Amino acid sequence: MTAERTSVGVVGLGAMGLGMATALAAKGFAVKGFDLSKARRALAVDGGVSPVASLDEVFVDTDFIVFSLPTAKDVAAVVEANLDALKSAGRRVVIIDTSTSEPDVSRDLAAALADIGHGFIDAPVSGGPAGAASGKLTIMIGGSDADIAVAGPVIDAMSAKALHVGASGAGNVAKLVNNLLAAAHMVTTGEGLKLALAAGLDPEAALDVLNAASGKSMISEVHFPTWVMNGRFDSGFTMGLMRKDVRLASELAARTGTDLPLSGAVAKLWAESPLDNAEDFTRMGTFRPVANDN
Repeated sequence: MTAERTSVGVVGLGAMGLGMATALAAKGFAVKGFDLSKARRALAVDGGVSPVASLDEVFVDTDFIVFSLPTAKDVAAVVEANLDALKSAGRRVVIIDTSTSEPDVSRDLAAALADIGHGFIDAPVSGGPAGAASGKLTIMIGGSDADIAVAGPVIDAMSAKALHVGASGAGNVAKLVNNLLAAAHMVTTGEGLKLALAAGLDPEAALDVLNAASGKSMISEVHFPTWVMNGRFDSGFTMGLMRKDVRLASELAARTGTDLPLSGAVAKLWAESPLDNAEDFTRMGTFRPVANDN
C-alpha cells in the first residue's frame, strides 16, 4: 500500500482532527474531511484536505476513516448512521477511532463492523494539537492484529509512537488511565508549587527541582513551563474534555469494582471546580492567588 493510492476520510476537524487530516495529506494520502462547522471545513483546504459537505461523502471510496469526535455517543451515532453505506461499500474499510471513547462502546462497534466485513480500531491519542499537526502523536491502540497491520501506514503517518495494548477497547482503557493520572498531576503539581510559594521558595526554582528529581511528570516538564508558569493557559485541551475523561475513568473504576481513593478525590476536584468547561484544562494548575478586582 502506498499513500498516493490510499484514500482516508476524517470525521471531525476540531483541534485534533484538523491536525491529523493535514498531517495525512502532507504525507501523500488523499484525504477527505468532514465537520459540522463550515469554517473548520474551509480551514482544511489550506492543509491539502478535500472538504465534503455531508457526512455520507466520507464513506464513499475511502479505504480508512479516522474519527476525532467528542464522545462515545457521537462515535456510535456516526457508525450507525452509515451502516448501510458500509454494507454496500464493495471493499473493506477500517475505521480508526482516535476519540477518547468508552471501552464497551468500542468493543460493540468492532463486533458489529466485523460482522459486515469491516474493521474498527480504538486508537485514542496523546500529544495535543501540535502533535496532531506534525504527525507525532502517541497512539494507544486496541483491536485485532490484522486490522492494525492493514491500517499501519495511516497510523504511522499520524504518530511518533503507536502502542498496540490489546484487543478492542484496550486503547480506551489505556487512555483513560493516562488522562486520570494527567489530571491528578495537574492538581498535585499546582499544589506543590503553591506550598513552595507560601513557604518562601520561588515557584520557578521549585519546578526546576521537581523536574530534576523524582517529583517530575510530563505535566511538570511540559505543561507547566509551556502553559501555566507564563499564564498562557492555551494548551488546546479544555476543562470539559478532561472532566469527561476523568468521569469516564471513575465510571470504569466503579464498573470494575476498583477502589481508587486518591483518584476519587481528584475526580471530585475536577467535577466541582468552578472553572467553565470552555476554559483550558491547564488552569487547574493555577497556584498563585487570583487577583480580586473588586
